[in-house]
Amino acid sequence: MEVGVLGIYVLIFTFIFFLVIGTPIAYSIGLSAMATMLVSFDTLPAFATMAQRMATGLESFSLLAIPFFILAGQLMNSGGIAMRLIEFAKVIVGRLPGGLAMVNVVANMLFGAISGSAAASASAIGTIMGPPMEKEGYDKNFSTAINVTSATTGLAIPPSNVLIVYALASGGTSIAALFLAGYIPGILTGLALMLVGAIYAKKKKYPIADKIPFRQAVKKFIDAIPSLGMLIVVIGGIISGIFTATEAAAIAVVYSLILALVYKEVTIKDLPEIIIKTIRTAGMVLFLVAASIGLSWIMSFENIPNVVSQALLSLTSDPFLLLIIINLLLLIVGVFMDMTPAVLVFTPIFLPIVTTQLGLDPIHFGLILILNLNVGLCTPPVGSVLFVGCSVSNLKIQNLIRPLIPFYIAMIIVLLLVTFIPEISMWLPSILGY
Repeated sequence: MEVGVLGIYVLIFTFIFFLVIGTPIAYSIGLSAMATMLVSFDTLPAFATMAQRMATGLESFSLLAIPFFILAGQLMNSGGIAMRLIEFAKVIVGRLPGGLAMVNVVANMLFGAISGSAAASASAIGTIMGPPMEKEGYDKNFSTAINVTSATTGLAIPPSNVLIVYALASGGTSIAALFLAGYIPGILTGLALMLVGAIYAKKKKYPIADKIPFRQAVKKFIDAIPSLGMLIVVIGGIISGIFTATEAAAIAVVYSLILALVYKEVTIKDLPEIIIKTIRTAGMVLFLVAASIGLSWIMSFENIPNVVSQALLSLTSDPFLLLIIINLLLLIVGVFMDMTPAVLVFTPIFLPIVTTQLGLDPIHFGLILILNLNVGLCTPPVGSVLFVGCSVSNLKIQNLIRPLIPFYIAMIIVLLLVTFIPEISMWLPSILGY
């Protein structure tokens, strides 16, 4: 057996083996990459190469944005921002059929976009919205299902840590362009989920919220402006070229800290605990990035992307069918692997195929990848956002499978639209010169 082919088998089987025995995903990636290197190199060069690739892979200015955005998200999650965004969402959509369900979606879109974390969004919005929805007679399973699925919309709507990770994994795709590309797909997903929620609410005859007096509506809008302002400052600064994504992340930390202190939801005494949580999360993410960079290098060395490309082309050369197959594979990946490792592992495999064989722009493929993996976040057995939503609502996962199906369908319809209509993701970057 040729060394290259043997390396592919070693990589696949060791990776699956470590996952099956319960090894954390970052260690599974690193150990399987190391095992593959030992097939192609002597022991000392193999260990040296792996260590070198992991260390040099983290020497990226763009990666600094990740811990900064994580810290900003932690501050927002503790800073009373979620409640103000919910009140603002009530002004916008509270009078629609199934008003509180619509509020849940819009609040998740806003908070998820601002915090950059689907899990934080599901936790914050689910905790606040759960009791009033239950009081108004909403089925608890339905309320949790719409909260879980809408929490993922913020991963497409910028600023998004996942889009930064994709930019790194894809070899330097413009973060600003990815941020712009995420707006319409993210908003479309939210609208699709709202449509499903409205149909269900009308069928069940859920109540419509009382009309909010004009003065009160204006006050709620003014209260939300400082929270919404962060989106304008961060994204506006990146797009206009005033600062980079990394500098924007640092500004987001300062902005969210000031806001949290002004709202008096966070005190100076709370900061050490918030910083420690950030360090733990950032440490896990960056170790995962380092291990994945080592894996990406050995995959390139063993020519794995080309092998996968040839395998797919042997099935069909039809671009439409190839995109369907790639989407199906990514949906399956999302069911069994969390978002960040999936982006890091599968971007180097599929990106060369879609760019060279199908002519897709890396920006377009980035949104296809994220929307696929968003479905996986809401799907057992590994769906992290699903677990958070169930924990907040105190429900068993099996109770949510049936209520989630219509929302899965809505998310997949938007995914297909984004896949086959490139303009949905590419229009904003193109008109703004990206």
